[in-house]
Amino acid sequence: MSTLLVWYDGGCPLCRREIALMRRLDRNGAIRFEDVSQGATDCPIDRRTLLARFHAREDGLVLQGAAAFAAMWRAIPMLRPLGLAARNRHVLAVLERVYDRFLIIRPRLQRLLRS
Repeated sequence: MSTLLVWYDGGCPLCRREIALMRRLDRNGAIRFEDVSQGATDCPIDRRTLLARFHAREDGLVLQGAAAFAAMWRAIPMLRPLGLAARNRHVLAVLERVYDRFLIIRPRLQRLLRS
């Protein structure tokens, strides 16, 4: 299995918490996490886009939003069933709608966590 690359916003308290959890669950070291808040290396996407949505690279393919989360879940044995379910286009479409709604409230959640 190749290493999954996940780009995340280290300036976001919510993102840091989520990535900390994923690091703990990634006992096999299958994921390489890269904080893009200070600038990214080895990334074909501009920093502003990376900070706006969650991105990952799985098997050379850059994914965003729910598809990127699903790739991360597939790399973690405990979450793999959920990640595999997201390969179904209908399941992924539902997850993407949920993620889009989350993005609307994300700034408020960030402010709460920074308080």
